[in-house]
Amino acid sequence: MALTLTSDTNQQTLDLDRTHVFHSWSAQGSLKPLVLAGGLGTRVWDFEGTEYLDFSSQLVNVNIGHQHPAVIAAIKAQADQLITIAPSTANLTRGEAARRITDLAPDGFNKVFFTNGGADANENAIRMARLHTGRDKVLSTYRSYHGNTGAAIVATGDWRRVPNEYARGHVHFFGPYLYRSEFWATTPEQESERALHSLERVIQAEGPASIAAILLESVPGTAGILVPPPGYLAGVRALCDRYGILLILDEVMAGFGRTGRWFAFEGYGVVPDLITFAKGVNSGYVPAGGVIIPDAIAADFDETVFPGGLTYSGHPLAMASIVGALDAMADEGIVENAARIGRDAIGPGLAELAQKHELIGEVRGEGVFWAMELVADQETREPLAAATMGRLKAALVGRGLLPFVQDNRIHVVPPCTVTDDEVAEALAAYDAVFTTVQGGHA
Repeated sequence: MALTLTSDTNQQTLDLDRTHVFHSWSAQGSLKPLVLAGGLGTRVWDFEGTEYLDFSSQLVNVNIGHQHPAVIAAIKAQADQLITIAPSTANLTRGEAARRITDLAPDGFNKVFFTNGGADANENAIRMARLHTGRDKVLSTYRSYHGNTGAAIVATGDWRRVPNEYARGHVHFFGPYLYRSEFWATTPEQESERALHSLERVIQAEGPASIAAILLESVPGTAGILVPPPGYLAGVRALCDRYGILLILDEVMAGFGRTGRWFAFEGYGVVPDLITFAKGVNSGYVPAGGVIIPDAIAADFDETVFPGGLTYSGHPLAMASIVGALDAMADEGIVENAARIGRDAIGPGLAELAQKHELIGEVRGEGVFWAMELVADQETREPLAAATMGRLKAALVGRGLLPFVQDNRIHVVPPCTVTDDEVAEALAAYDAVFTTVQGGHA
């Protein structure tokens, strides 16, 4: 059915949304969603032609940019051939998608269990870890987000866990975060050492023989782009080996180019036991996620039934979008662009802003995965008030920039295809809005 566009289509969209759409993580009555009608590359626009530079990548997932022609062409070609098929069948496009993913994974990871997104990827990785080890408990950090399904939301550390704690066997611990250290650390090395000591004490107190897995985001995303300090991930790997615990690394947000690498963990000298992914694998063009499984764990289910499945696991349109996205990212050097733009443009630009604006307490990140932590006071590090953050967000949108705002932070997370000129445009917007806020006019 073709939609009829009129001069009032923006309002029509808002009216339909308000009447019929129930939004996630929101009080419905106070919502004023932004209308978006189209996009290309790093830009999106509404029906009236108002354009925005997308420095949120929507939900930090549009890594390849909006409307990439290679991905659209792959989806269209698959739609012409076969739109849907049961996951129990063998499908060529599904096999090609799995092969491309495992070719990027560490040696010995040769199987992919496909899911509809990141939450059910983590859900099934937890299930596999419990079945493989015969243990129950899963340890994860308080500063984390792993999704909104039964076990994934309880593995999550932030406030969204609390109204949803119906899954069993979850234990939380504090990971490293030097700017707001739980361990009275003053250097990255000290933070790493003390965080690892604290984690080992939790493992010992919980009973190592009861713990199936430690689940970590390789680089915690929604929690604040918390780049691991030196030796931390390697230290967690060593603890897992010492106590016979599986290490699950959640690459849902950090993977497929976001850090300037195919997988974020490649920069930290570790290999996990299970890898979860979604978002950047196909930039969300069609819902998809999955678990990358090493041979030793996959072999558990050669003769034993794996008790999990999804109607749309390995959906052909999603698989085609993965093939199209990964091939284009490789052919066009998109991951390399993310690394360069972070090193040469975003990182230096944010550091310069931090020197200029006292409300920036810390800048951290890599690739196209950065955060500015905003504070009311540099000495006390008191977080900038929610009302002020709201004014900042509105001012940035008013200047034509879509920000990713979380708590007292602005996450700088454009597509991996972002250009130097677009970074300069965004930095100018941040600069102008911060100047206005510091002057008391926002």
